Amino acid sequence: MTDSEVSVLLHCAAWSGLLESQVQAELSDRFNRQTDPTVEHQIEEVWTERVSKEPWLFNGSKFRLHSFRLASSSSASPKHPAGTHRPHAAVLGRELDHCRRSEEDDDLCINDSPGDAIQSGSAERNGPVSSQESDDQKAAPLLTLRLGLTCYKDYLGTNWSRRAAELRRRGEVEFGDPRALLAQPLGVGGVLCTDDGQVVLIRRSQRVAEAGGLLDIPGGHPEPKVGLIRNKVLFLLRVIHTVVAPPQAVCERLGRRVREEQIGVHMMQPRPVVSELFSSVCAEIRDEVNVPLSCLGAPVLMGVALNHTSAGRPSAEFYVSCSLTSDEVRRLYRKGGAEASESTDIIFLCKTEVLQLDRRSPLWSELCPSAKGAVLLYQTVKPEDRETAASVNTPR
Repeated sequence: MTDSEVSVLLHCAAWSGLLESQVQAELSDRFNRQTDPTVEHQIEEVWTERVSKEPWLFNGSKFRLHSFRLASSSSASPKHPAGTHRPHAAVLGRELDHCRRSEEDDDLCINDSPGDAIQSGSAERNGPVSSQESDDQKAAPLLTLRLGLTCYKDYLGTNWSRRAAELRRRGEVEFGDPRALLAQPLGVGGVLCTDDGQVVLIRRSQRVAEAGGLLDIPGGHPEPKVGLIRNKVLFLLRVIHTVVAPPQAVCERLGRRVREEQIGVHMMQPRPVVSELFSSVCAEIRDEVNVPLSCLGAPVLMGVALNHTSAGRPSAEFYVSCSLTSDEVRRLYRKGGAEASESTDIIFLCKTEVLQLDRRSPLWSELCPSAKGAVLLYQTVKPEDRETAASVNTPR
């Protein structure tokens, strides 16, 4: 099925989705947006105009998806590793809550060593990719995401700008990459499935900046600053348990405060970044639907979809199981979460309905692009197969 608003860049159907341990990140300034004086001036103009009308806007940092690399068939892992369908959710929740509460004032751990370089081509040039399956090297990561940094201001001035098509043409001509001048912030979205087999959709408020009034899945953006704080958390845990070598192997400087605009790729380590990518989708579900983290299963990455209403902005789409029924989730939603103002209603569709959705379905036109991309990936990847296999293989 094709839709002009959305396309699938990458799917992980061979494994019915990937867990956090099966994904790694390569971080480098080389993966940042290309700069140009004319473009930078245009970005400043757009930002100044928006802030004058909406002075509450905040220019937060975001991860930028440059490209990706899938493991070769000789380094892939089994399709259904046993015993991986349930998380240590309470532990994850405490760590995540600590990180997010601390992000405004906490000292951040700085690492000056970028990740090891891994060769791969442009994500967009690679086109939609299906993962390959093998039994070798079970612990090896299957997917590498090549990430730089960008920000909300750059997104408004590039992907969301009326000049986006022109920027894509310039990027292709000047850099051989139509995305080179675009911010390309990596979003996240979660297909949340309740214990009684219902998929959660929320009706976006008319007050939000994009897709007002349309149906969506819970989602947002991972936060580089939270990834930085994770560096410090991991460092302190390792020091307490004396498991690591000298501190410099993990973090070169402690006690340095970093403002949002000062965050650089060299300050972060790959593993905390991947952890933030996976945990952020649970945080969005908690804040938008008001479901406690302890009720959520381990996020399963289904793939990456592109939103063509914003010049091909990428979003990592996850499947997240929930131990609550749809009635319990509805009651929690009506109590209101931290981001309750972003939506006006909650809707439930049974899994069968979601699997059968297509352009001929009346509901399809009510879905915003991010929800469409998530549905397409859900239909392709079938992430419940992973849970079924894990439950069958778990010793009783």
